[in-house]
Amino acid sequence: MPTNLPPQYFEIERRLKSAVDTDEKISLTEELLSIIPKHKGTEKLRATLKTKLAKLRQTAQKKPTTARHGASHAVHRTGAGQVVLTGAPNTGKSSLVRRLTNARPEVSDYPFTTLEPLPAMMPYENIQIQLVDAPPVSKDFMEPWVPDLIKAADAALVVVDLNALNPVEDLRVVFDNFSEKRLVMTGTRATDVDTGSSVTFRRALLVFNQSDRGIPEALRERVLEMIGPTFLPLAVSARTGDGIDHLKARLFEVLDVVRIYSKVPGKKAETMDPFTLKRGSTVMDVAKAVHKDFAHKLKFARIWGREKFEGQRVNRDHVVQDEDVIELHM
Repeated sequence: MPTNLPPQYFEIERRLKSAVDTDEKISLTEELLSIIPKHKGTEKLRATLKTKLAKLRQTAQKKPTTARHGASHAVHRTGAGQVVLTGAPNTGKSSLVRRLTNARPEVSDYPFTTLEPLPAMMPYENIQIQLVDAPPVSKDFMEPWVPDLIKAADAALVVVDLNALNPVEDLRVVFDNFSEKRLVMTGTRATDVDTGSSVTFRRALLVFNQSDRGIPEALRERVLEMIGPTFLPLAVSARTGDGIDHLKARLFEVLDVVRIYSKVPGKKAETMDPFTLKRGSTVMDVAKAVHKDFAHKLKFARIWGREKFEGQRVNRDHVVQDEDVIELHM
């Protein structure tokens, strides 16, 4: 009986195989169990993983306890890219994560409900994008590790409550806090503004939540005057779902990646689990992603895609485009 495992299962499984730390193995095994669909075809697999998890927990209990010098808040990256959600308290970040993913983070009317980074996977077409809900940023307090979390991610999603008393001031506080930690949000590609200094530029999307009718033009102008015209603010509603599909498409766009399908000669391309690479990657980069040995043995490739001849022969340095089909020849 088929198991019908989701695409992210195989990536987490690869990380589990290469993991060394017992605590990391436990975390990854728990993550696998949480995403495996529950039906007759997965009973054996779930039982096997539960047995492994029990043994790992026994091993962890036997380890001698050692002093820890602060907890790590790093989140293992998975999927096509990692986007961290940030913003002032009570902007609806957790509600937005609920709407975009299958996760169920705690949602309440009081501030600072989110105290730890909470990762969740957002499906978009045939890939998964990792969203990380981070603690809020206020005038009086910001978790010191939040800027580092964003610096390590591919992009940020800055959420503003359209119905807040002063959304412009809330946004100013967030940007000023990050600026003090040498983290600068930009609406353009980070590589376009990188000056080579110690400042980290991170591409970000700006989202006005709780909006059923769009962003008032006066508010839009005030915001862009403060943070710069490179941002293209979106209006969404976590409550009704308005604008969510557009937001998903923009999140994929901001990652600046391409999806590449591999093809074995004489067979159809596998389109359900594409390789994701940074835009500007070449055929050689695809070969390395498929298998490290391919890069040494690759002679040429054939490619199918938009604005190309079907099965066109290309060299190693050919730049691939989104949804190209690549057939590697050794």
